[in-house]
Amino acid sequence: MGAVFAKTTKGQNEITGKAGGLTPRVRRVLIFADGKRTVDEMREMLRSDDLQHTLGILEEEGYIELISDPIPNNTEIQAAQATRSITAFNPLPESTDPVRLQQARNFMLNTLKTFVGSLGTTALLDRIENADGHAGLRAIYDEWYHSIVMSREGRREAEVLRTKLLQII
Repeated sequence: MGAVFAKTTKGQNEITGKAGGLTPRVRRVLIFADGKRTVDEMREMLRSDDLQHTLGILEEEGYIELISDPIPNNTEIQAAQATRSITAFNPLPESTDPVRLQQARNFMLNTLKTFVGSLGTTALLDRIENADGHAGLRAIYDEWYHSIVMSREGRREAEVLRTKLLQII
């Protein structure tokens, strides 16, 4: 991804003051968001499997902002469209689409069972099963993603799984 992120004033203040309580891993990603490095360059330097998710958190919390998103050639257009935004939720539908809602619910449940197992995720599986609409599933999204990334096999597939889920959630 050719996106370039820079620290906001809040991000600069976090670097000097450490007031936001960021974890060392998230803080390291914030440091590398210098307005010059692309996400691909950061991925090579940081060797982080959940870099895109971490950037999304930093962007949502106002520590960084997207300053550039070039699309250098046609082969990257499809990938750029799939990951238009780091946070990447589509707008909520005006009315609940029961098919897409069930697809998202099933995807989250099945990926957790496949990559993490039901042991230790029973509560999360129950919350996914009982989530109220797309907004309810989106509220559980971060916990789902964290669970996937924390498993060995899930870590390898995390970005692909994330992209597929964001298309339907």
